[in-house]
Amino acid sequence: MLVEQITKQLIQLSDPDIAQHSLRFFKSGKGEYGAGDKFLGLRVPTLRKIVKEYKQAQLEDAIELLKSEFHEIRLCAVFFLVALFERAKSSPQAQEAIVKAYLSNTQYINNWDLVDSSAHKILGKYLLDKERTILYQLAESNDLWEKRISMMATYTFIKEQQFEDTFVIAKVLLNDNHDLIHKIVGWMLREVGNQNKQVEQDFLKVHYKNMPRTMLRYAIEKFSKEERATYLQGKI
Repeated sequence: MLVEQITKQLIQLSDPDIAQHSLRFFKSGKGEYGAGDKFLGLRVPTLRKIVKEYKQAQLEDAIELLKSEFHEIRLCAVFFLVALFERAKSSPQAQEAIVKAYLSNTQYINNWDLVDSSAHKILGKYLLDKERTILYQLAESNDLWEKRISMMATYTFIKEQQFEDTFVIAKVLLNDNHDLIHKIVGWMLREVGNQNKQVEQDFLKVHYKNMPRTMLRYAIEKFSKEERATYLQGKI
């Protein structure tokens, strides 16, 4: 079976030293956001090589891999999903099936690297010319990773000069208490600024005083030293 073959190969490539580092890096300790996760100790280039090697993998294979107890196998599954979605450009039905499978299995897309490697490349691209209610539902979720997916998906819109969804979701998440949400919101606001600084500044002028400090720092990272100081001192 293909899934067993891929899993076996990834386990054989495992590196205990890298795995120990990953346990700390992805906050897998008790009470942390990645609590209980397990690692093989594999780098991203290794996982991408596996995806290229197994081009015959199908959606059902990717979903089965996504349910693995090992972080890197789930990340590899996400890379398979992205590759499948890109190859399905000529088939709206196939892309829709991939998106539905992605949204039905968000409980396994459960760390920031899995979200950030997939949300904009699958969900964002799919919704580019469609109605986007699902993003607002995800933003209102009690699940940390679904909230992050909602914001990360807008990265695709930002690149197309579509900023409204990013701003609306940012307002929904403005008072969230998790650092990883502060970071993703600030990052996407910064990306808006990379496209149109004035538009970002207009948003910040209204909301910056109510932002968590981390969110604000991420949002203004590309501003000049003098501009950053003005925002951080609350003098806009």
